[in-house]
Amino acid sequence: MEKRRVLKTALMLVFIIFFIVMMVRAIVSAYTLTPQSTAEDLRGLPLWMIPLVYIWDYAQHGWLCLGFAFIVSGLFAEFIPQQFMLRYMSSGKPLAYLIAVLMSPVFCVCSCTMVPIYAGLIYAGAGIGPALAFLYVAPANNLLADIVTIQVLGWQIALADIVAAGISAVIIGYLVSRTPWGKAFEQRYRKNPSQVASLDLVEQPIDERLWSALKFGGHLAKQIIPAFLIGLVIVSYFQAFFPEELVKTYLTGALGVFLAALLAGPLYTPTLIEVVLGKALVNLGMSPGATIAWLMGQPYDVPNSLSNYRIVGWKVVLTYDLLAFIFAVVSGLIYGIMVGGL
Repeated sequence: MEKRRVLKTALMLVFIIFFIVMMVRAIVSAYTLTPQSTAEDLRGLPLWMIPLVYIWDYAQHGWLCLGFAFIVSGLFAEFIPQQFMLRYMSSGKPLAYLIAVLMSPVFCVCSCTMVPIYAGLIYAGAGIGPALAFLYVAPANNLLADIVTIQVLGWQIALADIVAAGISAVIIGYLVSRTPWGKAFEQRYRKNPSQVASLDLVEQPIDERLWSALKFGGHLAKQIIPAFLIGLVIVSYFQAFFPEELVKTYLTGALGVFLAALLAGPLYTPTLIEVVLGKALVNLGMSPGATIAWLMGQPYDVPNSLSNYRIVGWKVVLTYDLLAFIFAVVSGLIYGIMVGGL
């Protein structure tokens, strides 16, 4: 029995370490973890084939990110001390929002993979406010995204995006946590400190805890992936027929900021692709203010919203999306006025 337990533990550790090592290797070697299909590639396909090609392209590049994210979400839920969540990550503590924002650079993965990690934080005992702040800021402010944004769009745009996303994440998370539906959801998953203390006295064997973590990651995958696939189908058609020739006319000025923020949600593009596509739009004439709104619009994209509602419900998701849209517009307008690039 002991040998079987050791073997089981070893196999699970190998599985977990494999995904961690592969992610580190991909980041170090600059291997793209995001799909490469362009609007031109998709537009030339039969209508029925567009979503199949887009999803297959995503699966080829995104399986590693998704596998890593679901594993990390399970490890978060199982191994992050619940006392830490109760003490430092509840919605009523200002420090919780700072921790959520400062955690973001560690996760160099696509925005869609933040949903399961964010779910792991919630189920581990974090407040809905700090968890949403993490969900909002992590795709924009992780180290890999920051580096690519600096290289492609310049340090001024990158710095503005980092500052605006960090401030917006804190305010949005706090406001959602104060809504009746935010409070109701948080109450449902709030841990009892006395129960946590008593549970910690009974420590489960490491193999059982690892198995629980992996099972939890699998449970999240079954919840999230179907909704995410529906979102990718919608986005594949949107991306294929996006009228790029209208950029110079409609993605400048105050209206351009508004439209850039409006388009960024439905037009889901993984974290690094959004930067490259943003550069293409800039080359076509998109203004600096609209560029900031574009970059900040990704957290409320269609696939993530569909996935997130399975976790927290539509009221929380719609409130979060509306606030994120408003802050994308406001940030774009402020930056455009500051640099004279509205």
